Amino acid sequence: MNIKQLIKKYTIKIYKKLTHIIPTSKKIIIFQSSNGRNYTGNPRYIYEEMIRQGLDKKYKCIWFLFDTSIEVPGNCKRIRNNYFPYFWYLMRAGFWVFDSRQPKYCRKKKNVTYIQTWHGTPLKKLALDMDRMDMGGSTNIEGYHRKFLATCNDWDYLVSQNSFSTEIFKSCFAFKDRPILQIGYPRNDILIRDNNKEKIKEYKKKLGLPLDKKIILYAPTWRDNEYSVKGKYKFVSKLDFDKAQKELSDEYIFIVKYHYLVSDKIDWSPYKGFVYTFDETKDIAWLYLVSDMMITDYSSVMFDYSLLKRPMLFFAYDLENYKENLRGFYFDFVEEAPGPISKNTDQLIQDIKTYDPSQWKEKYQAYSAKYNHVDDGHASEHIVDLIKKKSR
Repeated sequence: MNIKQLIKKYTIKIYKKLTHIIPTSKKIIIFQSSNGRNYTGNPRYIYEEMIRQGLDKKYKCIWFLFDTSIEVPGNCKRIRNNYFPYFWYLMRAGFWVFDSRQPKYCRKKKNVTYIQTWHGTPLKKLALDMDRMDMGGSTNIEGYHRKFLATCNDWDYLVSQNSFSTEIFKSCFAFKDRPILQIGYPRNDILIRDNNKEKIKEYKKKLGLPLDKKIILYAPTWRDNEYSVKGKYKFVSKLDFDKAQKELSDEYIFIVKYHYLVSDKIDWSPYKGFVYTFDETKDIAWLYLVSDMMITDYSSVMFDYSLLKRPMLFFAYDLENYKENLRGFYFDFVEEAPGPISKNTDQLIQDIKTYDPSQWKEKYQAYSAKYNHVDDGHASEHIVDLIKKKSR
């Protein structure tokens, strides 16, 4: 054990002893996205709604981040994960606004309001609903269930994007007797508010993307069993970018967006001018808005992107293995997918070139009715209203 690990160990011990002695304040709010990896997602847009209402000056807003150089607007403090000030604000804050489960050493007090926004409508089985796992080398599903249940027990409110998710969350998070806020996702407010030519052009310029090409967003999920070390997953794809560049570069460019758990460093230089990459620090909502179509596989991005009513294609080269051996699905993916499912690069390229919206109109409408019936551009306001009410 090195000196940093030793300091953290004893800091946690002190934190556990002091946390129920140190008073909390309803005027202190902690925000965190992806366990501190970035400034994105539902917590970001809740916080930015607070800025819009001038509440960042009335509340002490804290952002937990691994990299405190990340730019965050408004009047907030950026606190580095796992250092002493991090534990201090865990003890002091009256509100926690997180989108992922927290480390098991976190002690949530009774007078703290914990708003768990979560981070997606599920296709693949989650948490207590999983009956098998091969995640980062661990296959101990019983231990995983115990840890997840202990974490879920701390949540006071859980945000849901749709009625489908609401029912799933009751079982996978053992959340039957606590409030589920079926209000849509705060991170999707921007998709409704900024879906216009002027804002899209503005985002393209901010991201350094060309204005004279159509844009394909490629946003695959991670594979539980493809990792370098525990918690660091590989970018795994059978997509042949050489072939895609040859066939599509006259008309398209690709944006490759890594899942936040993926930590691979890949040399994309052979595809300069054709492939633009963005890691977990870049908010995917901007990438949705600038793209003309999206390719994914089993990621929850499919439920957010469908709000834009733009073409979605599914590159599911490992569909049978993923479904049968890794996770399992909550619904019939092949039957409900509102776009073509490709098993190899040749088929994917053909599907891109021949995509006809009219062929998918009926399926797309049914998909949107099931998964996008709540998102209305005001989810962030609902959460801010709850914070104001609970802090009186």
